[in-house]
Amino acid sequence: MMKSHARNAKQPAGRGRLLTITAAVLAVVATASVWLYQRDSAAGESVSANLPAAHAGHAGPPSGQPANAGAVSALDKVFLTKVRQAGLWEMPAGRLAQTHASSESIKRAGMHLLEGHSTLDELAREDSEALNVPIPDQATAEQQGWVKQLKNARGREFDQLFVDLLRASHGKIFITIGEVRAATKNSLIRRLATQTNNTVQDHMSVLEDTGLVTDATLDDVASTIPK
Repeated sequence: MMKSHARNAKQPAGRGRLLTITAAVLAVVATASVWLYQRDSAAGESVSANLPAAHAGHAGPPSGQPANAGAVSALDKVFLTKVRQAGLWEMPAGRLAQTHASSESIKRAGMHLLEGHSTLDELAREDSEALNVPIPDQATAEQQGWVKQLKNARGREFDQLFVDLLRASHGKIFITIGEVRAATKNSLIRRLATQTNNTVQDHMSVLEDTGLVTDATLDDVASTIPK
């Protein structure tokens, strides 16, 4: 019985030494980890200090360079005027389509005219101010005459007249858009030409969807294409 008690008394002392050794090892590991972390952090800060800023690749244009860089040609000015005047008569035509047309496809085309030229007119006025190029406040006499014709027409007569006038007008300006887009040196005019191109394509498509575009109208447009 005495020997048994002696063995039991020695066991706690052995466990104490084991715990002491384990604690010492853990302390060494912790110290090493802290040293490694501090070394890596210092290295990371050194590398970061030599890297370019994250936004450096998205810098704007050089100081003093205008957003509308590029010369404005005589054709650019004519184009700006044409876009403005197109909206001044085609938006009223689009509104008339909602009350005078007999076909839902004509009314739909009229809505496309209203929406498309509203956007183009805003761009044209902004560009006119930015480029210091004056633009008119009213449509041409011929365009005003077209609006009067539409006001006096109703039903199917209105439908056909609407398509004849608008499809011919869009086809002819489409030719000018290509010339401007291909040659302009001004970024604002280039943007306007791109937007106008997309809008005119849309308008020609909805007009053609009415099924009322005639060969005579297309021949009229073809006669204006430079040979």
